[in-house]
Amino acid sequence: MSVFAGGVVGTAARWAAEEQWPADSGQWPVGTFLVNIVGAFVLGALLEGLVRRGPDVGRRRRIRLTAGTGFCGAFTTYSAFSLEISLLGKDGHPAIAVVYALVSVIVGVLAAAAGVWAARRSVHMAGDHA
Repeated sequence: MSVFAGGVVGTAARWAAEEQWPADSGQWPVGTFLVNIVGAFVLGALLEGLVRRGPDVGRRRRIRLTAGTGFCGAFTTYSAFSLEISLLGKDGHPAIAVVYALVSVIVGVLAAAAGVWAARRSVHMAGDHA
């Protein structure tokens, strides 16, 4: 049930982003790019923060399932990413398709790493003040 609840919220947030930044033919898909990058950061931070606080049981497991699997899983979108790359190439914009694919993957990995770093720093700083 918690995965479902997180998924509902993640889907609504992704829909809002796609409405705010709709993909136009031949243009960089800003909405999908942003949700995937933000989602990578959030997931990196969430999982690192949880693992540094203890084993994946009880409340931490519910948070991971709700926010990680549910929200981030529904918020981010590999299917739209793949479709947009295909459409860009098919519509005569192969250079944008290739750059979009490469930048999305590279920036996504960097965003996840930044999320991990932020969580480590946050947990470390919280420990210094405890």
